[in-house]
Amino acid sequence: MRVHVDRTKCCGAGSCVRTAPEVFDQNEEDGLVVVIDSDPPEALQPSVREAADICPNGVITIEQMQRTSA
Repeated sequence: MRVHVDRTKCCGAGSCVRTAPEVFDQNEEDGLVVVIDSDPPEALQPSVREAADICPNGVITIEQMQRTSA
């Protein structure tokens, strides 16, 4: 999973930070979302999906990455 955000459309509601604080934060200056882990571990992926689903402006997108076996 790769997490992307469109900060230009973020309203600073903070629902993503409350839902997945290990992955999202808010910039202290403008309150807009900041991705702190763009490739979260599998254990955090359900909360990242929930954060994307509840984002009021829909600024979070998730790109599914294919895992390759070694």
